[in-house]
Amino acid sequence: MGKGEAGPVGQKLAIALAFGSSAAVMVLELVSLRLVAPYIGLTLETNTAVIGVALAAIATGAALGGKFADVVPPQRTLGPLILFGGALVMLILPVVRWTGQALANDMVFLVLAVTLFAPASLLAAVTPMVTKLRLSTLEQTGTVVGRLSAYATVGGIVGTVLTGFVFVATVPISTIILTLGAALVVVGAALTFLLRGVQAAVKPVALAVIGATLTVVAPRPCEVETAYHCARVVADPGREGGRTLYLDQLRHSYVDLDDPTYLEFEYIKNFAAAINGSWAEQRPLDVLHVGGGGLTMPRYLTATRPGSKHQVYEIDPAVVELDKKELGVQTGPDLAVTVKDGRLGVRDEVTDSRDLVLMDAFSGQSVPWHLTTRELITDVRRVLRPDGVYLINVIDHGPARFARAEVRTLQAVFPYVGLIVRKSGTGGNFVLIASDRPLDVPAISKRLEPGMELQDNPAAFAGNAPVLTDDYAPVDQLLTPYGQ
Repeated sequence: MGKGEAGPVGQKLAIALAFGSSAAVMVLELVSLRLVAPYIGLTLETNTAVIGVALAAIATGAALGGKFADVVPPQRTLGPLILFGGALVMLILPVVRWTGQALANDMVFLVLAVTLFAPASLLAAVTPMVTKLRLSTLEQTGTVVGRLSAYATVGGIVGTVLTGFVFVATVPISTIILTLGAALVVVGAALTFLLRGVQAAVKPVALAVIGATLTVVAPRPCEVETAYHCARVVADPGREGGRTLYLDQLRHSYVDLDDPTYLEFEYIKNFAAAINGSWAEQRPLDVLHVGGGGLTMPRYLTATRPGSKHQVYEIDPAVVELDKKELGVQTGPDLAVTVKDGRLGVRDEVTDSRDLVLMDAFSGQSVPWHLTTRELITDVRRVLRPDGVYLINVIDHGPARFARAEVRTLQAVFPYVGLIVRKSGTGGNFVLIASDRPLDVPAISKRLEPGMELQDNPAAFAGNAPVLTDDYAPVDQLLTPYGQ
């Protein structure tokens, strides 16, 4: 072979295969997070589990790829490896979506784990195999292994960055998966044909065609696939103007296009009771909304308190566009909607500029952790006027450890804190109230729906729960899943 590196696969092709296979694994990992979100939500636990499955697949593929490279000539297995990997990628979407329609949440994740693990393992085996093909002398082993490992790592970085910043933000998840699978099938078929002949490529290509066909007919849980959510608007068959905005598997907002004063959700009614019990009727308010959703409260307050000014911070631009397209939202001097993370939005607000701050932002069933901490609440207090009110919507169940921690965190910043809950204590939505002025308990209480109560001294409820800070805010771990 001569001095240096040689073999049946050239150096540039070997680098391209190591780079591309690693990039493909990272694209799969990130897309899988979005694929499973409509069925089991997108939480820290979900992220951790999917990352764990991907890492296990990479470790398994690397180990087995290296082992089989020493047993079977890699030039015989490399093409089919990529080809079968691409075919399995094209099966991920239909299998997960049909499972999501038919089975329980835990089964959806189990199916995702299996369908992600298989192709990711095959693709992770590519680098050790091309490394074997490039080795010709022991003197060059370190150079070859180091170079291909480096390019594989760079490929993983590129796949991660492109998926997070470009692919998910610009094209549907189904398009990403089909395109990735098709690219792998083409590359794998070409290698198989060149190294083994056309017959070896027939079965994997047929499997890929089946996967692509099933993807086309698989159920679609989304009207719009955004960078953060699977979003759709559903008409209420029992109310002509009623519309529900779903983000992933959760009902996030309900609006009546014909009557902005109609409130459907329990926590929204509690918001309204807290507001109307804190200020005289029809008094205009300067309101900051962290989290937009369907913009139910801006509509309601504009209708009931003419002249109110609203600033909304919504992180998902596609949700804002859906609001405008299907829910009739019109921005203007009295309603500004800015696409921005809520924490950054609060930071930009002028001191003593708002009467009311409404926190109604969610990632899955939890408030994003950085919107729960003492540091954020201190900034909210800065933005509020001396008689201002801060309202937060929190979802929790069972022992309500997160809700208790958030009450305790509010108490660390504000002198007056209240809690609106069901008298039955069955969990669900907790509306938390905080202010620098005493809460008007009688006025708020008489506006609450039957079965609800305002606790104006919730120290016993908070107990010894932790104060959440930027350094320590285990929100996802504190939450109790629904039904437990």
